[in-house]
Amino acid sequence: MDTQSYKTKSATPATIQKEWLVVDATDLVLGRLGSEVAKLLRGKHKPNYSPNLDCGDNVIIINADKVKLSGNKWNDRVFYYHSGYPGGRRDVTPAMLFSKSPEKLVERTVKGMLPKNNLGRKLFRNLFVYVGAEHKHDAQKPRVIELNKIK
Repeated sequence: MDTQSYKTKSATPATIQKEWLVVDATDLVLGRLGSEVAKLLRGKHKPNYSPNLDCGDNVIIINADKVKLSGNKWNDRVFYYHSGYPGGRRDVTPAMLFSKSPEKLVERTVKGMLPKNNLGRKLFRNLFVYVGAEHKHDAQKPRVIELNKIK
């Protein structure tokens, strides 16, 4: 019996292949978009996934201003921020955050679904969110991916 064929191949920084992906957020629900993009950033869709390495792809999200929320979440959900001073709590609804900057709402959603450690912060740097249909990463030749067709 050849025992060499039974060895598990672990991903190493030298064997990781990163690519650029474009996701169109038009008419996608925010939470479902965030979870799928978080999987792409982590690299869980690849056969050589390793939880301790940056195996994921670089993801570009376009049309962030056309994202949807189901139900009354635009006004009923509340995000809390604190300045650190007594009485410094700020309450922000998704509608308020969206009116100021739609990119921040999408970034906040994806960041919450990544690991809360050094790797998660490194993975978050591979995310690029744009309001319109244009982005500045044409030189990387990104591949368009449709999240509705991934199962």
